[in-house]
Amino acid sequence: MAITGIEHIELKGIPALRLSIANGASAVLSLFGGQVLSWSPPAGGERLYLSPLAAHDGLQPIRGGIPVCFPQFADLGPLMQHGFARTAQWTVLTERHGKDFALVSLGLSDSAATRALWPHAFEAELSVLIEDNRLDLELEVGNRGDSEFSFTAALHTYLAVHEVEQTRLEGLHGYSYRDKTDANRIKRDSGDVVEIEAETDRIYHDVQRPLLLREYRRSLGINAEGFADVVVWNPWVERSAAIADLPKDGFRHLLCVEAAAAQHPVRLAAGERWWGRQTLVEL
Repeated sequence: MAITGIEHIELKGIPALRLSIANGASAVLSLFGGQVLSWSPPAGGERLYLSPLAAHDGLQPIRGGIPVCFPQFADLGPLMQHGFARTAQWTVLTERHGKDFALVSLGLSDSAATRALWPHAFEAELSVLIEDNRLDLELEVGNRGDSEFSFTAALHTYLAVHEVEQTRLEGLHGYSYRDKTDANRIKRDSGDVVEIEAETDRIYHDVQRPLLLREYRRSLGINAEGFADVVVWNPWVERSAAIADLPKDGFRHLLCVEAAAAQHPVRLAAGERWWGRQTLVEL
């Protein structure tokens, strides 16, 4: 009989938690980076891409899963790419589970090391829930200092696909986006679907409808709350070959569809809190 509940495990030497429920759904969450590394819905089949060349040394970011980008997304500021949260050690705050759900909350707060990089008092909480055919992630950030700060953030979701050329991402028609592959020009998406036929690196602005990813007979619903932007990323052939922790053909098997607060930084006054959520639903 399959184990249900929450197990504390090690994944290639990294402390992690495995969430399992009675219908067969499961997820794995690394304490390093506060990062979901795996999610399999009840029907089976991994829905997140984890590079077989990913580092698991507790120092470098883990390529794949759902890295937490905070307090900076990409290169939109003076910090290292995607900020420091994805290479920080998170702590377990709460664990709850029943026959039909499993929930874990992880926490990260400022330290001497973070304040040397980003001089603010903060607390971040990542909640991960599996229930039925759904994966929910919620990132909450609080300002526990005495002055305002601002940040950008994202849940950098690597979706596993059989062949990225066969995927169709619906729901972005009519939205404007910043195209990083074309000198950050602002464009408007006029197509019915987004198809991946070349390197793709876009930030869609103020997206207010759910998305649907179709591939062969599989469909995945993607919804966000609190995060105003959607990032769509695939490195394609040349970029994939240049990424050391990604196989040369890795681009064929991943598509990043990320919930992000990128265009407009989130501003928090002393004592204020913010949250953003991304939900994946196997259809």
